[in-house]
Amino acid sequence: MEISELAVPFVYALILFLGYPSQWMLMYLEPGPLSKNELIISNVLLVLIFITYTKSVFVDPGTIPKDWAKEEENGKQSKSGEGVGKSKKWCRRCDAAKPPRAHHCKECKRCIPKMDHHCPWTANCVSHTTFPHFLRFLLYTTLGLSLLEYFLFVRISYVWSARDLPSYLGPNIFQVAHLFVTLMANSITLFAIAVLLIRNIWALAVNTTTIEGWEIERHRTLVRRARHFGGFLEGPDGAQVYIKKQEFPYDVGILSNIVQGMGTANPIMWLNPLCPTPTISSALSFPVNGFEDASTTWPPPDPDRSYRRHATAVNADAFTYQDSSLSAADTVAAFKARQADDVVRRRKPFVERIEATLSREKSNDVDEYYGVDEYADDSEVEDEVRKKYVDGEGEEGWRNSEGERLKDFGVDEDVEFYDEQEDEIPLSELIARRKLASTSTPAYGYS
Repeated sequence: MEISELAVPFVYALILFLGYPSQWMLMYLEPGPLSKNELIISNVLLVLIFITYTKSVFVDPGTIPKDWAKEEENGKQSKSGEGVGKSKKWCRRCDAAKPPRAHHCKECKRCIPKMDHHCPWTANCVSHTTFPHFLRFLLYTTLGLSLLEYFLFVRISYVWSARDLPSYLGPNIFQVAHLFVTLMANSITLFAIAVLLIRNIWALAVNTTTIEGWEIERHRTLVRRARHFGGFLEGPDGAQVYIKKQEFPYDVGILSNIVQGMGTANPIMWLNPLCPTPTISSALSFPVNGFEDASTTWPPPDPDRSYRRHATAVNADAFTYQDSSLSAADTVAAFKARQADDVVRRRKPFVERIEATLSREKSNDVDEYYGVDEYADDSEVEDEVRKKYVDGEGEEGWRNSEGERLKDFGVDEDVEFYDEQEDEIPLSELIARRKLASTSTPAYGYS
């Protein structure tokens, strides 16, 4: 059994420990037992915590329908002018098109609609379907822990004020130890949950997932780089890609954002622990604010995330070294796997490319964009650039200002960071290509 499998039982045990033994302890500490109303409120909050946490753990984060792309092409999933349902991203693990805001989770082993992150404490993805339950869990837990913190503070204040009295007039050693352990566990948990609550409320208000926050910071970094290099960045195949600032498209106003995130426009239902789970169909198309052209996609173009383009093989004997023990389909699959591995292996990280550029240009403008002292030498410049990378791990090793990378959110980096974005090819054409590839024989090769 892995340690991660103990996370959910641990959380249930923590809820029980802070919920029930603490009530028994408070009944025997001065200035007196809890009142009837205090007990009712405490236990109601405890029930709400149990319900919302259980839903956060056991509600399915969602599975993308196989025919969603076909329906979207026919205009069934989005209304004109109201949403963006098209996607130009292809999941190589699922071998299917990904809807907007979907990501492949390495723990759930599938693409998750509007994935926020994979939470280790719920052993489940926080997604379009589970986010409302997760947010309610954070809210009721913060309220419950805050109430318990108040009860503990009152008792500790009384014990401190009576510290000069004989010890037999105060709590015994067991009660003091129980009080101290409960205070420490409650305070640490309250701080962590409150920070998560504030962060998720902010994310709800601006309609941004944790992964999209990472993508926004990544895009800002690319814009700064491109500004230094005249607006262009070099891709892994040497192609120059024009980079311009792009606004986040899914922030459509605070009220609309909340309605979309909570799955209902009824404020009472936002607090209802038994509120129905949002449907998967509502996660296949999302309204946009219209700040950018309708042809743009999110995340913005990233030269380091694009595949190295290969010339299409037309030789009838493309598989010269075909393994006779493999079938035609297995040969194609093996070739595709080797090709994907070669793309990642041959990719030169940006930090190496910028070192080469710096050595050629010796430009002083780099000081402004990387925050390096104007009198620093090239080695100091390179050190500043390296701080956001893990040596030898390429662009997928890029970290944001909090030191987070995609895999920290449960995302399958090998699939997600290098997902192919064919910006000039319609989704219908991509699907047609995949169908053709799945039915072709090795004689035609694969690019």
